[in-house]
Amino acid sequence: MEWLWTIVELFVVVALVLMTGLLAAIIFEAFRRRCNHTHEETHAIFEDPKSLKQVPCPCIFDPAEKYISLIIPAFNEEHRLPGAIDETMNYLQQRAAKDKSFSYEVVIVDDGSADGTTRIAFDFVRKYTIDNVRVILLGRNHGKGEAIRKGMLHSRGELLLMLDADGATKVNDLEKLENQMCAVYRKELQLGDTVHSDSSSRISDIPIAAFGSRAHLEEKALATRKWYRNFLMKGFHVVVLLTAGPGIRDSQCGFKMFTRAAARKLFTNIRLKRWCFDVELVYLCKRFGIPMIETSVNWSEIPGSKVNLLSIPNMLWELALMSVGYRSHMWKIRN
Repeated sequence: MEWLWTIVELFVVVALVLMTGLLAAIIFEAFRRRCNHTHEETHAIFEDPKSLKQVPCPCIFDPAEKYISLIIPAFNEEHRLPGAIDETMNYLQQRAAKDKSFSYEVVIVDDGSADGTTRIAFDFVRKYTIDNVRVILLGRNHGKGEAIRKGMLHSRGELLLMLDADGATKVNDLEKLENQMCAVYRKELQLGDTVHSDSSSRISDIPIAAFGSRAHLEEKALATRKWYRNFLMKGFHVVVLLTAGPGIRDSQCGFKMFTRAAARKLFTNIRLKRWCFDVELVYLCKRFGIPMIETSVNWSEIPGSKVNLLSIPNMLWELALMSVGYRSHMWKIRN
């Protein structure tokens, strides 16, 4: 029996060492990310593929120049991106033709793609001009959260919509989120807030967040999705409840809209760079008291998803970072 106890003791020692090492790594990484000032880096630039001139990136703190910005993160999306952009541009052009006051831009953030994504993105810039379509190159892969953060911080819209490159959600569903946000905006004005009640106030001045939701499709999704995606979905429901609290049933839908004021607060503070940044957005909205609206959207699963079993360890890692960072007050929230 001595050999059995020796094995048990060895197992316990190894487990303790691994747990201690993991905890130390989490604390170190959370400490490393305590200062989230990467948005204050040297101004990024857009390159106009027609003239080869460099166009300075706008900043989220600048006044809005467009009514809406659509931010699309793209990592190795040469096959799915063209269809999504074509559908998006068709909708935007048709709406602009009907409403002359409607202005827009599409910001494609290439998150270090190794395929033809960059070439395809610049083809759309040539087709629609750099005023309507812009490309931000991150150089190397940082993660979806970082790609969206970068796009948000360099957009010109009063409203800023993030949507996935696969076109899983129909772009015209943005009107559902937009209408809900406008309703909240009108309600805020009726409350007589002296800061926002003057005649020059615009929707971009009031922090509001709208989350597209697939919660109404959950029963059907459970029957058709792969088992590990169901596991991730259910797991995330529990995680969001524990980490960010109740309020949003589907935090992971890649279809979210923010006013410019909300984007300033959220995306200058967000620290998670990959799959769990959505959970951090919910948490930050609650910390700032930003109204959150959850609206059902049409959604269909598109082949080629980047979420797989290997995503689970990264998700757990980021959630641990978030928990340690905020609970220990290492991650300061800046107003």
